[in-house]
Amino acid sequence: MKDLYNKVEVTSILDPIAVTASATYTDIDLKGFNSACIVMNCGEDGETLGAFHKFVGVLYDSADGVTYAVVETADMLDLTVASGVIFTIDAVGEDNSIYKFGYVGGKRYLQLISTVTGTVSMPTSIELIKSDPENAPVD
Repeated sequence: MKDLYNKVEVTSILDPIAVTASATYTDIDLKGFNSACIVMNCGEDGETLGAFHKFVGVLYDSADGVTYAVVETADMLDLTVASGVIFTIDAVGEDNSIYKFGYVGGKRYLQLISTVTGTVSMPTSIELIKSDPENAPVD
């Protein structure tokens, strides 16, 4: 059996909570790691998702943690990015799901801005899995 435990570090970007408002999660630090995966676990929305009731996430990256730019398609795995948008949850069936976003952009810092439009009340947690450490095992 291969050892994954000593090769990854998992940190919380958003502890489990019912998302009802927009928020910015900044200074997500990838120092010491060469790959990252953002995992978002969404529960069932208590409202009616649609064009006027949605949850959108825009991802930014930065070399210095000061100047951020939206990520591009080349920065992400298996995802077409438009204006940095990595997810839009705006329909029944898109909630109550787990999403993963692989980042390969090579910058040290990430920033996630989540925007709630209309009325949304969706239990959500967001974790960051950092892998390919420069020094293993990871504490």
